[in-house]
Amino acid sequence: MAPSGNSNGYRGRFAPSPTGPLHFGSLIAAIASYLQARCNAGQWLIRIEDIDPPREVAGADHDILKSLATHGFEWDEEPLWQSTRLDIYAAALSDLLSQDRAFICHCTRKQLQENPHTGPLGIIYPGTCSTKHYPVDAGSAVRLRCPATPVSFADPLQGEFSLNLRAEVGDFILRRGDGRVAYHLAVTVDDALQGITEVVRGSDLLLSTHCHIELQRQLHYSSPRYLHVPIATDETGKKLSKQAHSASIDSDDAHLNLLRGLQFLGQNPPATLKTASIAQIWCWATEHWSLSALKGPLEQPEIGHFK
Repeated sequence: MAPSGNSNGYRGRFAPSPTGPLHFGSLIAAIASYLQARCNAGQWLIRIEDIDPPREVAGADHDILKSLATHGFEWDEEPLWQSTRLDIYAAALSDLLSQDRAFICHCTRKQLQENPHTGPLGIIYPGTCSTKHYPVDAGSAVRLRCPATPVSFADPLQGEFSLNLRAEVGDFILRRGDGRVAYHLAVTVDDALQGITEVVRGSDLLLSTHCHIELQRQLHYSSPRYLHVPIATDETGKKLSKQAHSASIDSDDAHLNLLRGLQFLGQNPPATLKTASIAQIWCWATEHWSLSALKGPLEQPEIGHFK
């Protein structure tokens, strides 16, 4: 960890899940969020999203932090582990339930799969339990009551988006049936309590932003800005991810990994940087970071090569 100097109030973050080592797709999100923070004279934080133990790999959190450090990333506060904040999420959930902004859901996975209606985020919840007023208990799923009004936001790269959550998603999960906090609740609470002013992440999470903005409204949080960058895919067009067993990046090639990442993000680093130090690469990247280079379709470079 190393302070970035005086901040103008900008606070960004990178929030990996410890389900495996850092791969190229995650590196892209880290580079973009880091450069947005540094070019705005802001702070950059790391949050470990470790709220799904069955999917996590022992030691992956520390491996990710070590890999980031090897690649020259410097964070401005000690990393935050979501698993240490379960009481905070429970309190937010309790507030929503007490105000009837959320409700207990006893629908099974099989029942939900029988619903023929799907939307951009999968099966549309039909509202089965929304009027049943089951007693609050710790072992049941909880869903947010979504209004029938559109949620809209503007992304500097992706454009204007509007989604009617009630019609196109349904009341979404805040706590799973196994009692574990859902991603939507944890990320919304943490972004607010950490004072994040801009969320920079992959475009695969773009539609989830509508859920987060609605949840921010119901929790009386202000909304950060959102910037969704292109995601890296394999030769079949499938997103690189730990779930897809995408290869981890080799920290021995850290400087080349950074150049590949910058190339993917349309920044066109000069070939002379191939022999530069990591510090020199970051210096060049900070001076030349351009969001306009990310607008419109980008060519998918060969991940294994820097030209």
